[in-house]
Amino acid sequence: MTARDFGDNSFGSAIVTLFWIFAGLLALAVAFVLAWSLLRPRRERLKRAAEYDLAVYKAQLAEVDRDLARGVIAEDEAERARIEIKRRMLEADRALSDADRPADGQKSRKLRLVAAAIGGLVVLGGSVLLYQRIGAPGLPDLPHDKRLADIREAAAKRPSQEEAEASAATPPPPAEAPENYLKLVERLRTLMKDRPDDLNGQRLLARHEATLGNFKAAWRAQARVVDLLGPDKVTAEDLADLAELMILAAGGYVSPEAEKALVAALKRDPADPRARYYTGLLLVQTGRPDLAVNMWSRLARESPPDAPWMPLIREQLPQAAAMAGIRPSQLPDLSPAPGKAPFATMPGPSSEDVAAAQQMSAEDRQAMIRSMVNRLETRLTEEGGTAQEWARLIRAKSVLGDMEGARKSYAAARRALAGDAAGLTVVEKTAASVGVKVGQ
Repeated sequence: MTARDFGDNSFGSAIVTLFWIFAGLLALAVAFVLAWSLLRPRRERLKRAAEYDLAVYKAQLAEVDRDLARGVIAEDEAERARIEIKRRMLEADRALSDADRPADGQKSRKLRLVAAAIGGLVVLGGSVLLYQRIGAPGLPDLPHDKRLADIREAAAKRPSQEEAEASAATPPPPAEAPENYLKLVERLRTLMKDRPDDLNGQRLLARHEATLGNFKAAWRAQARVVDLLGPDKVTAEDLADLAELMILAAGGYVSPEAEKALVAALKRDPADPRARYYTGLLLVQTGRPDLAVNMWSRLARESPPDAPWMPLIREQLPQAAAMAGIRPSQLPDLSPAPGKAPFATMPGPSSEDVAAAQQMSAEDRQAMIRSMVNRLETRLTEEGGTAQEWARLIRAKSVLGDMEGARKSYAAARRALAGDAAGLTVVEKTAASVGVKVGQ
């Protein structure tokens, strides 16, 4: 505690002084008890123990005589019991005689004095040093309820999305983005300015802005998608996309606006993995790593090892556990799977993206769609990915009319997902729905 925690400085100083006086007296009392135990003559302790033993043995002899008189035991048994008890009485009497001898020598007494002094110093000095190391003498008391109240207050006052974006660095466009692709995205931006209510166009714009790293523009386009869908049609995935793009635009910070999107996503689908991961990140940032550990641990146990959010959980869960004081042995197994996929934002084109591109000219449409499909195919081939991403690639190729490419992508997906029965089922259903013969 500090003096400024009280209304009057002199009163605060008096309270602090009283605290240290009380702590010192308590330490002295403990040191005195330890010293008294060490300095207490050993012969006195031995004498009391021997006297107690003699009294017990005498009572046992009397009990044997009573048992013999009642006929409970035979004479020979009674005699054997008496001999054993008298042997023990002789040992106790010998111990009593030793205790009555003169006190321990001067050397032994000096050793006890030294041990008592060392014990007192350890108790007094050690307690002060320990408190200085792990305590906080300059801080007021922090009860659990007060800490939670402070956390809630700090969370309510944290920066907004706009403030976070102002301080976040804007990433440059990907180095591999071709010039013609950048021109196509610019045309799409212009088109959406004139057609703000085009749902498919806004979806397409959000995806391509995210691909280029323009997360600020991407989340605004995605927010428009959410508005156009309305509360009846918007899905948890739509809201998770919005929250993720806002977080990326803020440099990894979960703003109050992104939190609202996460809450809405989990309300529609409590099992949505991205919303659960980012909610855990929010809990860490707002001072509740203990709750984040619980959420991420459940998500890790329920997810396949190669799920795209697992790399981040592997990295951040141990850190959150350390902040919460949770032992590593209490965490789930986070062993990575071979060929794990990165945590990509809105990866690759969906069938809705392809349909949305119909709003553009034929030449621009084909160029944009093929660029998207090729980028997704390259990433999946080189780095691997989830079953959903392979299914998206197969569907996109079928929409382009490239059935041979769809069959090859299906074959590649089967090889990449070998051993993942659930993932193979997803891919096979998608392939069958677009006319690819499955099982080969």
